Amino acid sequence: MFVTKKNSTDGAGPGSSDIEGVLSELMAIRADMVAGLAMSQPHLAQVHANYRDSARNLLHYLALRRRDLRPLQLRLAALGLSSLGRAESHVLSTVDAVLSVLHRLLQRAWQPASRETAVLDFAHGERLLAEHTEALLGPATPGREVRIMVTMPSTAADDYLLVHNLLQQGMDCMRINCAHDDAAAWARMIAHLRQAEQALGRSCRVAMDLAGPKLRTGPLEPGPAVIRIRPARDDYGRVTAPARVWLTAEESPQPPPSPANACLPVPSAWLAHLRVGERVKFTDARDARRTFRIVDATDDGCWAEATNTAYIVPGTTLRHARGAGKPDNRECRIGALPPGENILTLQKGDLLILTRDLKPGRPASYDSARKILSHAVIGCTMPEVFDDVRAGEPIWFDDGKIGGVIEKVEKAHVLVRITQEHLKAVTLRADKGINLPESALRLAAMTARDIEDLPFVARHADIVELSFANSAQDVASLQQRLADLGSRQPAIVLKIETRRGFENLPEMLLTAMRAPCCGVMIARGDLAVECGFERLAEVQEEILWLCEAAHVPVIWATQVLETLARAGRPSRAEITDAAMGLRAECVMLNKGPYVVSAVRVLDDILRRMHAHQAKKRSMLRELHLAHMLAAEPGTAAGRAGHFFSSGRNDGIAGGSARA
Repeated sequence: MFVTKKNSTDGAGPGSSDIEGVLSELMAIRADMVAGLAMSQPHLAQVHANYRDSARNLLHYLALRRRDLRPLQLRLAALGLSSLGRAESHVLSTVDAVLSVLHRLLQRAWQPASRETAVLDFAHGERLLAEHTEALLGPATPGREVRIMVTMPSTAADDYLLVHNLLQQGMDCMRINCAHDDAAAWARMIAHLRQAEQALGRSCRVAMDLAGPKLRTGPLEPGPAVIRIRPARDDYGRVTAPARVWLTAEESPQPPPSPANACLPVPSAWLAHLRVGERVKFTDARDARRTFRIVDATDDGCWAEATNTAYIVPGTTLRHARGAGKPDNRECRIGALPPGENILTLQKGDLLILTRDLKPGRPASYDSARKILSHAVIGCTMPEVFDDVRAGEPIWFDDGKIGGVIEKVEKAHVLVRITQEHLKAVTLRADKGINLPESALRLAAMTARDIEDLPFVARHADIVELSFANSAQDVASLQQRLADLGSRQPAIVLKIETRRGFENLPEMLLTAMRAPCCGVMIARGDLAVECGFERLAEVQEEILWLCEAAHVPVIWATQVLETLARAGRPSRAEITDAAMGLRAECVMLNKGPYVVSAVRVLDDILRRMHAHQAKKRSMLRELHLAHMLAAEPGTAAGRAGHFFSSGRNDGIAGGSARA
């Protein structure tokens, strides 16, 4: 029997008046939840049977979170009750459980009306999420509940071994980005996957990512045709490796048989007289006298080495230091060279002209006194957005590296003032992303190219990822187009990468739940730029909460173990971020030379953390450190050494998770 103190004021504990206050507030919250559900019947009527209970739970959760619950949470905690902080997957059951205890504390009977009884108990809610995850992403790998998705590089179309090794190390889902390559390459990637599945006895889902309306900078005028040849040097400026230069006949140029710092076309008649050990002299574009030494001669060309930095332009004269043959064969001029990449150099206060057309842009020009003659110019790949932007709105380039404000909107262009602080000037290149986070852009989620790619996706993919999903209409449009293509319906994953997409997520979820299977990807790159980097942590948490309430699996994406995949060694922050991926149902890795190693490391991290974390709930497995003070004197160090070298999978560090 519960005993309460009436109107306690001596600090010994809460009295009946405190409990009454909490009970009254929580009953009011419950009434709002029930009323909100009744008002949302039009949404529920269209939801697929697989998600009917999940949709109700989502609506309950939204009603719960329409008020600030923090004061109530503190009062519940003071009573030793659930503070509702882990109620996402079973909202009404959690509220009812707390209400039941409160009534018992007041020695009252309480039973909710039958029509208002929770349909999801604690276990059922978590089971629904697990079922929906398996339907979307396939069965879990033994020892690891969170799936691993890997984005395919273009080389996967012709490299079976890469796909085989990725699957062997733990890949659960192959992601193909339709913004790159073509249907023929995608088909070869999928064929390699099917072959690897048979060889390894494992299954793997295929997700295909529609490119969507990605705003990018247009082309730039070609840069100057100049090649910089630079040897490798140590910290003291001493040459550690000479620059390798490939000399080939300009009449029939041949590619270098191995990596080269430069490839120079020269007349074949002059090239034929070169011999190993000879020296070739020239004056570079800076009037610096330089020398090549011939180290190898083949039928296709000659290898030369340089120990000084040189700038080579077309027409540079090369001379034999000691010639053979006729005097006119002792020198030649370098032929045509490819134009260099042009860039725009920008700093705070600069004006940038963003044009409607895709005419190649150009850098700013200056007079001899460094006074501006003309501002930098670059185009935009989707000029229709010019009709939706307004002066004063922010604009970001290159994944948030360059920030500015729209100063003026003209018929043919937009004037952008660079405002972001930088210690030095930054560079902007062609084909870099543009974000307009506060502009009301009227862009459909699917482009003409996406619609063209969709028949292939519908035939071959298990999952279609809707890039830049911004509204329920975007989701419904894709559902309709898939239905029009036939009976095979890949599951839809909503990529949340804009502010609009985040703000419209509840309605988009209810629309996606009209299908038997769906998911959400947190595309944190664009999302960080759109919502502000300082808000990303908060935004991704809210997405995780809503999706858990809807029992919709989440894919944790963008820059996970990025430096490991690209450079072979992770940063500390990346390891922590990868471990946070346990909050989701799947973690996505991007491509890179070391992506196989990245899959192996991620698999290990997720296996280890599985014992410590389930969604946002900490799991209290036996903690080895808790035994250390109880150990006999002189044995603690030995016990710790054994722990780190044992390879057990129940610790926070140490050996392989497969041991």
